[in-house]
Amino acid sequence: MTTRRVVAFGGGHGLSASLRALRHCAPELDLDITAVVTVGDDGGSSGRLRAERGGLPPGDLRQALVALAGDHPATRRSAGLFQHRFAAAPVGVPRSGATDPGPAAGDHPDRDGDGRRGAEPTPRRGTDGASAGTDGLTGHAVGNLVLCGLMELLGDPVAALEHAGAMLGAVGRVLPMSRQPVGIEAQVRGVDPAAPDEVRTVSGQHQVAVTTGRVESLRLTPSAPPACAEAVEAIRAADWLIFGPGSWYTSVLPHLLVPQLADAIVSTSARRLVTLNLAAEKETLGLSVADHLAALHWYLPELKVDLVLADAKAVGDPEPVERAAESLGARLVLAPVAVVDGTPRHDPAALGAALVPVLGADR
Repeated sequence: MTTRRVVAFGGGHGLSASLRALRHCAPELDLDITAVVTVGDDGGSSGRLRAERGGLPPGDLRQALVALAGDHPATRRSAGLFQHRFAAAPVGVPRSGATDPGPAAGDHPDRDGDGRRGAEPTPRRGTDGASAGTDGLTGHAVGNLVLCGLMELLGDPVAALEHAGAMLGAVGRVLPMSRQPVGIEAQVRGVDPAAPDEVRTVSGQHQVAVTTGRVESLRLTPSAPPACAEAVEAIRAADWLIFGPGSWYTSVLPHLLVPQLADAIVSTSARRLVTLNLAAEKETLGLSVADHLAALHWYLPELKVDLVLADAKAVGDPEPVERAAESLGARLVLAPVAVVDGTPRHDPAALGAALVPVLGADR
């Protein structure tokens, strides 16, 4: 069986859904999986660690590692540990040098990447689940602390991710988009409902993700961060590149704004697949499904796509989506890829089943 090298781009739960689906392809396809993950998170546990310790925000990297974790009971237990999040200490339990903070700050949804915020069964605090102003551990995921420690110990995020992947028996590789964290800024129209035509700058991944206005343009700070060299190599050697599902402005499009990644994405001989979201989310309210594809062309005009995969129910009238796909050089493939309970979440098994004939086809 011929090995097919697949590179999946994204962050948060959208990338996790894609990686779990790729794992479901394993019995039928021999896949060499690499995840290239955004590094712009500035909220919750990741944001706290980024602000207090420096380095890359670990939350999206952790999610990708867990999605690729092996099936051995020990590695599954380790994956559960990576996802375990410290709760606030029970009322009445003393903590040295601290008073009980009471209930944690109000939850706001996490980036779920399936087309809306907060589709996971258990919402988490902050962009990555933690809230500031609590004790030192409250809200932190164990895996975030492990990755932060490994990055400090080894001095290189790629080496840290390789070590963590070995701990989890990962069946693929996780790489950061860049070895340095980035900021995300957007020009947003109508942030203030009282001034619907006013355009303001919204800074920070979390603030962009939850904005109630319409995103007009997106940029990274710095504007040209250096790409992770290993990610560039993986793209150039790939057979398939997969974009989405995910939060379009904060998980998918940032990869196209890193010049070295964009150059590799355009110049590689790999085929390119876009998996569309299942429902609108705050940052893309007002954008049609076809508009999501148009945004790819807007930020990387040279990008050509081979296939666009979407759920028939989520697409509705397929004609405008077909036209948008054709404008990128792509063919639209419709398949039932959502969970059966009606919530806008991709079902990894169904998405994997839809990917098998696509990824397994010869040119």
